[in-house]
Amino acid sequence: MDRVIAWEKEKVEGVAVLPASKSISNRALVLSVLSGSPIPENLSDSDDTRVLQEALSGTSDLVHVGHAGTAMRFLTAYFALKGGVRELTGSERMKQRPLHVLVDALRKLGAKIAYLGEEGFPPLWISPSSLQGGKELTLDASVSSQYVSALMMIAPLLPGGLTISLRGKIVSGSYIRMTAAMMRQFGAVVDLESERITIPEGEYKPTGSRIEADWTAASYFYEMLVLVGQGRIFIPDLKSDSLQGDARQYILWERLGIQTEWCDNGVYLHASGQVVDFFEADFTEMPDLALTFIVACCLKNISFHIRGLETLHIKECDRVSASVCELRKLGYELNVPEHGELCWNGERNTFVSLEIDTYQDHRMAMAFAPAGLKLSGLVIRNAGVVSKSFPTFWEQFNNLVIE
Repeated sequence: MDRVIAWEKEKVEGVAVLPASKSISNRALVLSVLSGSPIPENLSDSDDTRVLQEALSGTSDLVHVGHAGTAMRFLTAYFALKGGVRELTGSERMKQRPLHVLVDALRKLGAKIAYLGEEGFPPLWISPSSLQGGKELTLDASVSSQYVSALMMIAPLLPGGLTISLRGKIVSGSYIRMTAAMMRQFGAVVDLESERITIPEGEYKPTGSRIEADWTAASYFYEMLVLVGQGRIFIPDLKSDSLQGDARQYILWERLGIQTEWCDNGVYLHASGQVVDFFEADFTEMPDLALTFIVACCLKNISFHIRGLETLHIKECDRVSASVCELRKLGYELNVPEHGELCWNGERNTFVSLEIDTYQDHRMAMAFAPAGLKLSGLVIRNAGVVSKSFPTFWEQFNNLVIE
């Protein structure tokens, strides 16, 4: 299903209701199963969370996670811990996303995991084994924080616990801190230092939990206000003291002219009109937001230099290459000065097309959607891919009151 966006408006106002946090939901699901807790309240209705929940509660020897990268990584560690025979597979894109860092670490703990296709990538064959802790693992933290989180969550249940030393540039460190905080909520002891994580043997305690709204999803409504330049949006259920690292995005949006006003039951976003001439930021801690800022800057004609994009190459698609390609269609010529960086110096080229390909990537669809407020007739190809993290995105997008 493609979607045509035919708005060219001067003001946007209304209420945007966000889904529950996918990142918190996925961790809460694993921790709930490991602790014998009830299913969390207000669980995300995203495809990723649904796939993970089905896998954790199912008994099939074959588990297919589709495009859900978090599910693939968390389930690899979970099934290695719980034993049994499992074939763990996913979409064709999933089979291109590396998993060797996590598999190598689990093998050092005694896991029996074989690759059924290309070495280092899904699908996996996980055989029964007894994992042994009391060890110190050294992990490359420059690829994905999800490897670290997957190991952390099973660590209290290993004999002797586990120590993880991180080497290389630590990407998405906020998600590691989120995992640690949630583990503590379920009764685990976690000693989190800058490059060393110590988790003693212990047990999880049953507890109830309610999932907060998704700060990552808020970024698309910030972007709408940036591009229109006038208006006010209320977003309920966002917390200032959130576990989500993406909650700090409001500081970056201030540079693009959007102010965040906190209230008891959510936040108001409103356009201030004060916009920087050049945008520079490091998204190492918030990589899922980078694409939204990239599109916003181009459509607002703001030159930029963005760093911390290393992990974008192994997302649902290669978001660096995809953004360069799709923005070129709209007449923007981006450059990659170094691996993990992207910049635009204002260079324009010949406009090619209003059709945006999404590469089976939910964030490509949602980040480019607000561009339709400036480019009437913009087409988002395969728009239904937003169900991966935000099934009601188009409803919320269209329900805003436009004047």
